[in-house]
Amino acid sequence: MVADLAVQGATGAAASGDRRARGAVCLLLLMPLLVLTLLLAVATGPAMLAPGTVARILLAGPSAADAPVAEAVIVWQIRLPRVLLGALVGASLATVGAMLQGLFRNPLADPGLVGVSSGAALAAVCAIVLSGSALAPLAAVLGAYTLPVFAFGGGLAATLLIYRIATRDGRSSVALMLLAGIALGALTAAATGFLIYLSDDTQLRDLTFWSLGGLGGASWEKLGAGAPPMLAALALAPLVARGLNGIVLGEAEAFHLGIRVQALKRLAVVLVALATGAAVAVAGPIGFVGIVVPHLLRLVVGPDHRLLLPASALLGAILMLLADMVARTIVAPAELPIGILTAALGAPVFLWILVRRRGAWLG
Repeated sequence: MVADLAVQGATGAAASGDRRARGAVCLLLLMPLLVLTLLLAVATGPAMLAPGTVARILLAGPSAADAPVAEAVIVWQIRLPRVLLGALVGASLATVGAMLQGLFRNPLADPGLVGVSSGAALAAVCAIVLSGSALAPLAAVLGAYTLPVFAFGGGLAATLLIYRIATRDGRSSVALMLLAGIALGALTAAATGFLIYLSDDTQLRDLTFWSLGGLGGASWEKLGAGAPPMLAALALAPLVARGLNGIVLGEAEAFHLGIRVQALKRLAVVLVALATGAAVAVAGPIGFVGIVVPHLLRLVVGPDHRLLLPASALLGAILMLLADMVARTIVAPAELPIGILTAALGAPVFLWILVRRRGAWLG
């Protein structure tokens, strides 16, 4: 069966000029939209603030001498770290989703569906439950970076395992990928259940809320621990864009185009694990962002990863911030976990993608 992304690549090549122009316009629209969304996200919450007030407080700096103390505290200590963390998580998940779809040459690849998030989540649960006992010496050395480091390691191991199982003779099978992801998810769920059984009441409460996915408890310390790996992955993602364009045509064709395929795969796998591990560590497992955002953008900007990757980062950040705003207000003064919201909205879109491509797969 011809890979879906290869078909899209051939179609995109026929109208590459038009797609590039549309992609450039899309990027120019998404950048100011992200800034506007950031302002609205900081202004939105149980205590609503005017966007103009937020802008003045941000421009005045952390002291914000011309603003009421309460408003300055809300902006700088409560909402701004949460908003920045949400933007990074959304951008990271959407970008790695686009990278995985290019690497596997199928638009259904996603860090949640293929088990990458499951591996990162299991490692993060190990850090939460065992950091006070078996992993105490290592946790003492890593400090605030314990959770991100463990999640990165778990995500990397899961990514390597899934890719190894799904690839044979240089060709990747989406069926094997999804089945292996399901199996890995079941294994990690069993291991997570065992760790939950071993946890105390405090750890159990932390695990329950963390497993639902969300940005509650965001702080500058958590942002400082999770931001470096996500920023590194986002900064290095453009390095694989040209190679992913070649892989869409097939690995043999990519090799003849001068692309170092194996080196590209290794770099892509590390970046996926780095971004997914950090995102899962600070926000818990949040699904469907990595599959919905790249798919929607591919309909607009085409399959060129030079445009798709930055556009995915921008739109992923925007959608995550919008989801967080809804999560903070829909059941106010309580807070709905973002993972519940993204699953409720993303699952129907995923089903629509399946139905839309049913003819190609059954044919």
